[in-house]
Amino acid sequence: MLNSLCSQTHEMAPTIWVVFLLAFAIVARSQPTPLSRNISLGESISPTGNRISWLSPSGHFAFGFYQEGQGFAVGIWLIDGSPNKTVVWTANTDDPLVSAKATLILTKDDKLVLTTEGGQTISIVDGLDEPIYSASMFDTGNFVLYSADSQIIWQSFDYPTDTILAGQSLILYPGERLSSSGHELLSSSVSKTNHTIGRFRLTFNRDNGLSLTPAATIDAGYSSSYWSDYSYNDEDFKLKLDENGHMYVAMKNDTISWNLTEGWPSFSHTSVIYRATVDQDGIFRLYSHSMRKNNNSTGEFKWQSLHDECSVYGSCGINSYCMLGEPINCTCVPGFDYINSSKTSAGCKMSWGNVGSVEEKRMTSIQNALFKQDYYSLLKNMGQEDCKEACLTDANCVAALSYFGSCYKLKFPLRYGQTSKYQSIPSVLFVKLANPDSAREKHTSSISKTPIMILVIGAILTICSGITMAVFGYLISRRGLWAHAKSCEDKLGTTEDIVLRSFSYNELAVATNGFDQVLGRGSFGTVYKGALSNNERTVAVKRLEKVVEEGEREFQMEMRAIGRTHHRNLVRLIGFCNEGFNRLLVYEYMKNGSLAEFIFSAEGRPLWSDRVRIILEVARGILYLHEDCEPHIIHCDIKPQNILIDEFWTAKISDFGLAKLLTPNQTRTFTGPRGTRGYLAPEWYQNKPISVKADIYSFGIVLLEIVCCRRNIELEVEDDEIILTDWISKCYRAGELGKLFHGEEVEKKQFERIVMVGLWCIQSEPAFRPTMKNVILMIEGNMEVQVPPFPAS
Repeated sequence: MLNSLCSQTHEMAPTIWVVFLLAFAIVARSQPTPLSRNISLGESISPTGNRISWLSPSGHFAFGFYQEGQGFAVGIWLIDGSPNKTVVWTANTDDPLVSAKATLILTKDDKLVLTTEGGQTISIVDGLDEPIYSASMFDTGNFVLYSADSQIIWQSFDYPTDTILAGQSLILYPGERLSSSGHELLSSSVSKTNHTIGRFRLTFNRDNGLSLTPAATIDAGYSSSYWSDYSYNDEDFKLKLDENGHMYVAMKNDTISWNLTEGWPSFSHTSVIYRATVDQDGIFRLYSHSMRKNNNSTGEFKWQSLHDECSVYGSCGINSYCMLGEPINCTCVPGFDYINSSKTSAGCKMSWGNVGSVEEKRMTSIQNALFKQDYYSLLKNMGQEDCKEACLTDANCVAALSYFGSCYKLKFPLRYGQTSKYQSIPSVLFVKLANPDSAREKHTSSISKTPIMILVIGAILTICSGITMAVFGYLISRRGLWAHAKSCEDKLGTTEDIVLRSFSYNELAVATNGFDQVLGRGSFGTVYKGALSNNERTVAVKRLEKVVEEGEREFQMEMRAIGRTHHRNLVRLIGFCNEGFNRLLVYEYMKNGSLAEFIFSAEGRPLWSDRVRIILEVARGILYLHEDCEPHIIHCDIKPQNILIDEFWTAKISDFGLAKLLTPNQTRTFTGPRGTRGYLAPEWYQNKPISVKADIYSFGIVLLEIVCCRRNIELEVEDDEIILTDWISKCYRAGELGKLFHGEEVEKKQFERIVMVGLWCIQSEPAFRPTMKNVILMIEGNMEVQVPPFPAS
């Protein structure tokens, strides 16, 4: 029996061995491909070396150098057989490209660094708590760094650029960790071949959850979002994309809150990779890549946040509007020209022919146009014609949108414009333009039609009249000039009252070497550098150029006003020339030029402490004009060019050419617009009384320019930064004043206090603006500064 059993066992042994081998082979074949490839310390790659990237085990993803133009960037891309790499992540997105001789190495001293051709070392990863021990490139597209105990200390999934991949989660934190401006998730690239940060971003904010906004926008709230999904409910959550293309928001316990896509389960043996990207046109799209042999793939678009590219805020730049097409067409509003004709999406600037006063304006219209920007005035229950007229008569209004029976008044720059695809929507945009010079055309036309004989006769009569007038003019010229000078002297009052030196015209001609060195040009004349006799003193001589009407009045005004003023923060008038028709003023010379040259220089920002001192010096000079001198003076043209810096770097206010004197018991006066656009208070354009509060407004603009060392309006910046006062207001409201001082050393509480004072000064309603005395007290910290209202923009 035992022999029989042994015999049977011996006969079965080959069969059992075969079964065992088959089972082992099946088990071995069922084991998945490794998910990652380990990269050891000391390994390196280079654009032209034997290895340009580290591949994932399946070969679907690579980490390394990819080419852009004539250089190379470091990133991760999907190997799908397409001629242009499908880049899903980029390191140091705004760094310059490197040459083909660069090297990326996982050094033996525990760092991942890029070494350029010139020997510069650039860290790919910063701020790690532990040394790097190894790295891996996963089949999910995630590049991971490990510590010595195999713990993940950094991964690319935590630092997305423009793409989220299947298996990746973007974690969002509400509450105090989420500012009102939102938490940025993804940023678009500039183009498919330029992966630096582009014009659009995917954010999460309190107002409307997941949102797409222009990258230049400070406030990522409702008014700046052109797409949003999900309402914020004070919970931590994750934006997730799974292996089936299911994109959703999950709460912190992984419960699904809501779906962006439902997913596409695959029952084939083909590997499908999903990615969601904020594309260059600002639309968030989901793509699938069906991977085949030799890493060839079939790409397919599965979902997108928007179907109308013109609905993307910022698809066309300022002062232009978007028209649907393939591609979209960006068109300037009437009266504007492209900033860059080869890049029409960059926006438009005002054409020279569209400059003129309010009285010279007319309105033109664009049918079915919408501009989705903040309006400064809303007039309800108003028809199109009334809306057009309301804008035409409002100096602050540059365009008005008539939409569903309401009138929305807008200011420059115009943003987020598009033509509506729904023709039934009764929207009309009215744009204010300068009138054509019809009078000149009519005059030219009439001359061209005038018979030659009439012209000849007219010329003969003119010559005869001229000869006659010359004869009589010669006979009375000496008497007339004397009478004119005497009249002006009587109107002015005695020069002894003013205690100024009287110069002859010849003295000043000699002092200025024939008026050959121009220092600048003011409201009514040109300023020359000069030296008094024997070079005893350098002076600035202002030669008034309109002396019959306005110039003569200005001369009298400056003589009365400046001659009686004396303050360390006012430029001192030394003397004058009142000889015949010549009107000249002689001022002390300011060695260090104007405040404009000081704060707008490309050489760098002046010290914060110096800027604060200058703000206070200007404020004290204005306070003297408003309250301490007699009669009180409204300067009317406070601007950086009219604030000069002496040899001791003291700020002094100059150019009273537009000053409005107040007689006793008079606090306000009606007058036409004077001064410089950009610094004028709104009441100048509204036919309202002008008071010292007009100077407060101008001072507020200057204060904010000094704070940021830039002009109030600059075109070569991001859209939301073009108008300085709007940008500062939004930064203040968002609690992001740090964007204004660019990392320079400032006393932050003092910085915020001065910004708040500036915002009070530029309030549209004069009654809301503080007096200059209170301005000084608030800046110095001797008076509490209340939270200012947000100015209309």
